[in-house]
Amino acid sequence: MIMPATNPLTNQVPPRAQNGRVKVLVIGDDQETADLLRLILDANSFQIEMADTFSQGVELAHSLNPDVLIIDLLMPKTDGLAVCTEVRKFSNAPILVLSAISKPGMVAYALDSGADDFLMKPMRSSMLVASINKLARRARAERDANHGKGQQRLTDLT
Repeated sequence: MIMPATNPLTNQVPPRAQNGRVKVLVIGDDQETADLLRLILDANSFQIEMADTFSQGVELAHSLNPDVLIIDLLMPKTDGLAVCTEVRKFSNAPILVLSAISKPGMVAYALDSGADDFLMKPMRSSMLVASINKLARRARAERDANHGKGQQRLTDLT
């Protein structure tokens, strides 16, 4: 049984998004990896959507407005970096790239292509959950800061 990630000192589960669940879109064609990610993310109370092709992933990224995207680097017909580049045309949602390729140049290339974080497979479920939570917190803080600036400007105009 996979247990939710908890603070090893306090045994508390970290806070989630406003409705209690961070919306995660997983884009990748490897069914075994997708099943494992679903198990881990379900156990940690994430809301999960899955896409197994480039076009389906980009379409869902556009329509669902996920809090975090997880993209498998190696996919048939295209790669995860092409998905990153395409998603960046319309979204600032954090992107976490997963890969079995351990070349430092690949990590740098993924980050330069629009990814916000990169994890090597296999990874510990606690590291995956911590990375997703970090990315979701950062995105939420940026949205809140931008929303506050917009509110301030509106009040300055009145």
